[in-house]
Amino acid sequence: MSEELKSTTPVVSGSKKKVTDRPFRVKLRGSVLVLVRLPNRRSIRAAFHQLSTSGGVIHLEKPLDEKLEVELIFHIREATLRGKAQMLFPMWATQGWMQPFRFVELTDANRETLDTKLRSFVGEAAKSAATGA
Repeated sequence: MSEELKSTTPVVSGSKKKVTDRPFRVKLRGSVLVLVRLPNRRSIRAAFHQLSTSGGVIHLEKPLDEKLEVELIFHIREATLRGKAQMLFPMWATQGWMQPFRFVELTDANRETLDTKLRSFVGEAAKSAATGA
């Protein structure tokens, strides 16, 4: 697994520079499954390709409508998390669809837990890179 650490992106507007922080992202490449609960209460299974505390990308067999609000239920490490998300424009992948989403409702406790669990993925990958595994 490769990860991207928290990035600080400079934004230039006119003659002033300001720095915006965005949450770091972890590329999970399908190692974490997610249950997507649709508004009609049906559920479909998917896998996270990339995840952060603000959203991510899931791999689906068939794309969902853009702007559709769904509930995501997933187990990461020893924690089960739920949050509402809005689906964004899907992209065709060689085997299915990659569909980005953003969290629209995630409790502070769940956001903190997700942040902690994602950081453990980063720490684990750094350790294995340092040992050459």
